[in-house]
Amino acid sequence: MTAVPPRWDLTPLFASVDDRTFAGATEAIFAAVDRLAARYDELGIRAIEPRMPTTGDAAALDEILVATNELQGALRKVSTFLYALVTTDSRDERAAALTVELQTRTAALGPLAKRLGSWIAALGPEALAARSAQGATHQFALERAAEGADYQMGEAEESLAADLAPSSGLAWQRLHGDVSSQVMVELELPGGRTERVPMAEARGCATHPDPDRRRAAYVGELAAWESVSVPLAAALNGAKGELAVLNRRRGWPDDLEPVLRANHVDRGTLDAMTAAVVASLPAFRRYLRAKAAVLGHAAGLPWWELFAPLRAGDAVSWDEATDLVRTAFAGYSPALAALAERAFTERWIDAEIRDGKRSGAYCAGVEDDVSRVMMNFDGSHDAVSTLAHELGHAYHNVALADRTPIQRRTPMALAETASIFCETLLFEAAIDGVVDPGARLALLDTHLVGATQVVVDIHSRFRFETDLCARRRRTTLSVAELCAAMLEAQDAAYGDGLDAEHRHPYMWAVKPHYFTAFYNWPYTYGLLFGIGLYARHLADPERFRAGYDDLLAGTGMADAAALGAAFDIDVRDGAFWTASLDVLRGHVDEYERLAHAARPVATPAAKTADPSLR
Repeated sequence: MTAVPPRWDLTPLFASVDDRTFAGATEAIFAAVDRLAARYDELGIRAIEPRMPTTGDAAALDEILVATNELQGALRKVSTFLYALVTTDSRDERAAALTVELQTRTAALGPLAKRLGSWIAALGPEALAARSAQGATHQFALERAAEGADYQMGEAEESLAADLAPSSGLAWQRLHGDVSSQVMVELELPGGRTERVPMAEARGCATHPDPDRRRAAYVGELAAWESVSVPLAAALNGAKGELAVLNRRRGWPDDLEPVLRANHVDRGTLDAMTAAVVASLPAFRRYLRAKAAVLGHAAGLPWWELFAPLRAGDAVSWDEATDLVRTAFAGYSPALAALAERAFTERWIDAEIRDGKRSGAYCAGVEDDVSRVMMNFDGSHDAVSTLAHELGHAYHNVALADRTPIQRRTPMALAETASIFCETLLFEAAIDGVVDPGARLALLDTHLVGATQVVVDIHSRFRFETDLCARRRRTTLSVAELCAAMLEAQDAAYGDGLDAEHRHPYMWAVKPHYFTAFYNWPYTYGLLFGIGLYARHLADPERFRAGYDDLLAGTGMADAAALGAAFDIDVRDGAFWTASLDVLRGHVDEYERLAHAARPVATPAAKTADPSLR
């Protein structure tokens, strides 16, 4: 590592939480929420008897949509600023308190949106769009709002649920973030040495070239999660319990259906994709067994080796990582390369690992075409892929810059389109022309590590959450039950690709994704949709580039099937998902051939699992 990963610059947003500009912005938001609620009452926007819309209704819709867009734009800047602070320093009590205040003072927006949906449904979204200029430009949003009107509680109940959210579901989510970011991990290393490191650093050891350190980090991580498992289990049970009650009261058949609706994806599409994923699992298990053999393991790959690098000395500095991304992006288009350069020079990225900072990564839009990226850069090639992934989200935000906040509401499944596409660009640029078998094997491994996470591990998370939601409707789950359910899901997904004695029973505690309902399968959707898009790019680069930005700009204005159809992709056809997975199967086939010829790189100590580590 020859350069320290950067911290981002948030001062273009606000100087600090004590800055008068920040205080003025938050007070303006609170006043705007109150004004908007008052106008809803004055204009009678709530559930009414069905009728044809009038000129007055069209004017009311115009006013409400303009006010909502203005408010949402201001809210995004303030909420992103606060989220950036609390996710990089969970001990920032001032930012945490302001976050709760913001959530509390803006809680009314949820019930207001539901009232608007009921009102639109009564008047008819098409008829309103025909008479309203704002309605015409937001017709897709109107249609989706009207569809949701059938799944609501009464106005008073929706208001109560929104008022309670900062003290219930959102509070459980904050608890998970605070606990997981502050827990420390004890690493017991050979020679009696011990180290105490933040959880993010311990998890980053999964890519360390020393197998002893990887194993020590795994053992220490499990012990650390166990030490905080009771509050984290309470948080997960609390969040899922609230979700179950609200979804049942709103009339949803299960907890997955509202997520499908929100993602503009029908169940048939998800079923087709899932069936293709299940059929592909044997290929990924072949990859895992091949990697296990290369690393000297006979009983499948132990969990601590999932991200293990195959070549010593492959650590990447921050400067090298940015150069790799620049090169890959420039090979696609000057606009994508310019976005990356802007992110680097304007300090959009916080990549340094430190105590109190949450694990993982995200990209958040701030305003217009500006974003901020949080990640934990550990010098691995996987971290370089994460950098490309998050900058893909930033490029998506650029494409959405001219859309209104309502039009920018991109569902999770489609939000992964640009990020996965950029990961693919990085991989193809890196492996192009590489003929050395060892180097090619290492690059394929980095690529397949990511693909395995998004296909296999995500499938395990989907199975786990499906089971969790069904059981949580009846009762709470203990720590032991959560761990058992997680291991069962991992067994179903990974099979004999992993060492059955060394999986990760606490993955339910690791991932904050479970606090956003079914935030798992959209990653798989994004990966496979992105691979399909890349195939279209290779077939006709000029035609693809001409339509790609339009696709990104329209992700909040059409459903998934319509957006795919623009590139001759039928997302309801299992053959499309199978074709994308066939690309990954081809990579597994090549990996197996190269791995068979490779000598084991593991030390003797890494070949035999220690029973004490179970």
